Amino acid sequence: MRNVLFVSLGCDKNLADSEEMLGLLVAHGYTITNDETKADVAVVNTCAFIHDAKEESIANILEMARYKEEGTLKVLAVTGCLAQRYKEEIIKEIPEVDVVLGTTSFDDLLKALDQAFEGEKYLEFKDISAMPEIESKRMITTGGHFEYLKIAEGCDKHCTYCIIPKLRGKYRSVPMEKLIRQAEYLAEQGVKELILVAQETTIYGMDLYGEKSLHRLLKALCQIPGICWIRVLYCYPEEIYPELIQVMKEEKKICHYLDLPIQHASDKILKRMGRRTTKEELKQIVSDLRTAIPDIILRTTLITGFPGETQEDHEELMDFIDEMEFDRLGVFTYSPEEDTPAASMPDQIPEEVKEDRQAELMELQQEISFDKGNERIGKEVLVMIEGKVADENAYVGRTYGDAPNVDGYIFINTDTELMSGDLCQVHITGALEYDLIGELKDEYTK
Repeated sequence: MRNVLFVSLGCDKNLADSEEMLGLLVAHGYTITNDETKADVAVVNTCAFIHDAKEESIANILEMARYKEEGTLKVLAVTGCLAQRYKEEIIKEIPEVDVVLGTTSFDDLLKALDQAFEGEKYLEFKDISAMPEIESKRMITTGGHFEYLKIAEGCDKHCTYCIIPKLRGKYRSVPMEKLIRQAEYLAEQGVKELILVAQETTIYGMDLYGEKSLHRLLKALCQIPGICWIRVLYCYPEEIYPELIQVMKEEKKICHYLDLPIQHASDKILKRMGRRTTKEELKQIVSDLRTAIPDIILRTTLITGFPGETQEDHEELMDFIDEMEFDRLGVFTYSPEEDTPAASMPDQIPEEVKEDRQAELMELQQEISFDKGNERIGKEVLVMIEGKVADENAYVGRTYGDAPNVDGYIFINTDTELMSGDLCQVHITGALEYDLIGELKDEYTK
């Protein structure tokens, strides 16, 4: 029996890949360990989206390399985006690495590890357009009550700042029947919330079925017993379509929540980014969504300090955010990535200017979030419990408007014993900058 230590970095899409690999290893006799001193194998599933992510990935690989030199670790494998992008450099600079698998090759992990234990390095890459196929049941690592369902791989958008199409290939939808089988399995394991993810979810099915089919997939997932909430992330605003809005209105299990990564609001910057919307179109999309689904929670992400962004562009973005009042918002400072058009654009912005603009945007959003939280005081909401607050008669949970690990929480004061994954009705009594405070409604708990 071999013990494997698994390090999963980066986004939730990467986590879904990690769980597939873990399921494969466990199905073939591996035991999972979190103790570096007891591991025979270490697998680092890496991210390379921005500079900080690359540094984190490299640091983790080097840490595992040290355990191989000084401890009992026998095999070190590197998978994911950094492996796809820097295969040759990893092999050359970190000789302790035995296995390098790209983003479309992780289904070869078992074979690769067997070869590494025989003393041979494994460095074979499949074509970037391949789709990994693992028949084993994935291992759930999120705590059990929510899970990510990765519905597609790759991206065709080619935004000028983004390296993902070169790391993940063209857009490929996962067949609907396979997703339904996986969702049924997750429900059998006790998962109550499915979170649909991809580089872009809104064009799901175009390549397989000749038309946008996310609404069809959602309708099918709603029929699965045990699933209570279904949440959709990474919706490109220009791709939102009437049938998707309609199924969100009709199906009670679908959270009235959408994640719309708009990135900016200046038409000049949007064009330089290779985005496919204008500021006025973004305003119209937001207005249409709020008209159709009045209680919808909208999340977005922005990039500040993009090459050529002037103070006027920044102020235009500030005004836009002030007007739109997104419920949830995150801001990244622009990170120049090699092999992307934006990295060689003129008028790169100094880091301190990027950080100042990021801070201004987040300060504005904090005010918006605080005001929106206060507007909810006195209302009742359905909450999914995440866990207990240590040493207090209180629990932490999420409303339908809060995606795990990126949005806020609601803190619930109660003497009632609750479990993670429980759904309960909560009366909102207070608000912080991003979080809420509430009390459990005694007559409704399940």
